[in-house]
Amino acid sequence: MESAEDAGVYKLTDDLAIVLTVDFFTPIVDDPYDFGRIAVANSLSDVYAMGGNPLTALNVVCFPQGMMDISILKEVLRGGLDKMREAGVILVGGHSVEDPELKYGLSVTGVIHPDKVIHNNGARAGDRLILTKPLGTGIISTAIKGGMADEEAINKIVISMTALNRESSEAMQEVGVHACTDITGFGLLGHAAEMIEGTDVGMEIDSTAVPFFPEAKGLAEAGMIPAGLHRNREFRKKMVEISDGVPQYLQDILFDPQTSGGLLIALPHEKAWILLEKLQGKGVAEAAIIGEVVAEHKGRIIIA
Repeated sequence: MESAEDAGVYKLTDDLAIVLTVDFFTPIVDDPYDFGRIAVANSLSDVYAMGGNPLTALNVVCFPQGMMDISILKEVLRGGLDKMREAGVILVGGHSVEDPELKYGLSVTGVIHPDKVIHNNGARAGDRLILTKPLGTGIISTAIKGGMADEEAINKIVISMTALNRESSEAMQEVGVHACTDITGFGLLGHAAEMIEGTDVGMEIDSTAVPFFPEAKGLAEAGMIPAGLHRNREFRKKMVEISDGVPQYLQDILFDPQTSGGLLIALPHEKAWILLEKLQGKGVAEAAIIGEVVAEHKGRIIIA
């Protein structure tokens, strides 16, 4: 709890621990089937970020009965079940309540060896930082609600948000890493801050190396900024120093709250290119080295 880990881990025996997490949220795309797939991929991500293997899930459902056709809920659940099947996760039950606003997600249980848990705060000076998915889903989702996102942008973020972080998790375990977290509601810089808060290291991030959806640039410039982005910036502004040369739209993207985002991985510099090659071989095509962990400016992130 003290280091804002992505999931809870409970040791059962010397060689077995369970990993537990729960996550659910309101729709961020119009298609209910896609929403179900996104919600499940997002819920499973916390287990993958810690190096665990998700096994079972419970549905968490809030539904506006009488205000929305039940066929919509059926499509949400169908999308979620299809994504669970892809992940090899078994649905064992769940709970639903009547609510004015549709919400969906999962409570997930996975397994891991107690000695192989990947924490979010183990980064060491000299480590390289790898991000496995592009940023900008929050900005584009806000544009969807405002009717300003085109089909190409929507399709791109749906493909990204429904992609499991399983392959990235498997690759980092094969290579061996020092720390990992998944990028979700606190944005890249918010989750990066969690990785170094209270530690003896800092970070330097090359803004030009950070992958993002090209459509997010124009939408950010047009003011399609989610409220969570402002909260993320305000909360972490004392830990982050951004060069004057970084354009405003890119600063916004770095704080943009993500849904079912990629993994941010810290690992020894000599392993970084090995992992990048493995990721690309597994189809994680947009993974990129975006910076490094440094001994200087402890507890701060410098963006150039």
